[in-house]
Amino acid sequence: MGEEHAPRHLPGHIAAALARAGEPSDSAGRPWSGRDLAGEGNPLHRFDADDGAADPGVEAALEALAADGDEESVHVALATARLFVPVVATLAEGAVGLEGFTEDKEADMALVTLSAPDGRKALPAFTSVDRLAAWHAEARPVAVFAPRAALSAVSEGAELLVLDPGAETTFVLRRPAVWALAQQRVWTPSYRDEGLVDVVGDAIEGIGQIRGVRLEPGRGVVSRARSGRILNGGGHGPELRIVLELSPGLPADSVRDIVAELNGRLAGSERFAEAVDSVEISLRSAAD
Repeated sequence: MGEEHAPRHLPGHIAAALARAGEPSDSAGRPWSGRDLAGEGNPLHRFDADDGAADPGVEAALEALAADGDEESVHVALATARLFVPVVATLAEGAVGLEGFTEDKEADMALVTLSAPDGRKALPAFTSVDRLAAWHAEARPVAVFAPRAALSAVSEGAELLVLDPGAETTFVLRRPAVWALAQQRVWTPSYRDEGLVDVVGDAIEGIGQIRGVRLEPGRGVVSRARSGRILNGGGHGPELRIVLELSPGLPADSVRDIVAELNGRLAGSERFAEAVDSVEISLRSAAD
């Protein structure tokens, strides 16, 4: 019937990580002052020998989306992968776009961000230097591990991470996947999350006109490569469809009230809000 967005609150792990930024010590309590960063153990030099090529594991997971691959495999591959985020000195507004995404104007040395079709902020990241250069020749590539890129997205207020915009395959990590990557934990897409079945089941409790409910992938899960290939993931949403079976013959006003009541109940569920980026509700008339 329409698209609803679940309420968004920063998970505690991410809020704590952001709160630590700029402190005089690291997450283990070791002070930065006086620390020797020379030698091979220097984390600033971990990418010194990097050739700028795409991570093979990420490449394989993205390629598999055209066959029998899934979004979880891409997320797993990204957990240990290096990405490049673009940084620019100045950027003309609207200079680069991607399937409805438009650029926000940035100044000074700053991360480039995109605006999604629904107005949300998105952070672009690239698997290789060549793909970043092809997308924006003036952008400087900054090498980071993918979880750090996800944490940067959250810090910038971006709810989406767009992988390789403008390339043959572009993959969008939606908000729950971005948060999971930032926290370095396993992510399960909402349409495969068995725990949400109970959450939605509790939400419809007492609404007598609802005869049944099921969860399935939304129309916004799939994406399309530049060549036209359909990919089993990477779309920017909605990613979850709730199919309601309603008593037959209900007037339109009653149907609207039922949907509004369900949306309100789901909005009050923290579990649902953290697991679901966006949802669409489909209505069916139950057999007598």
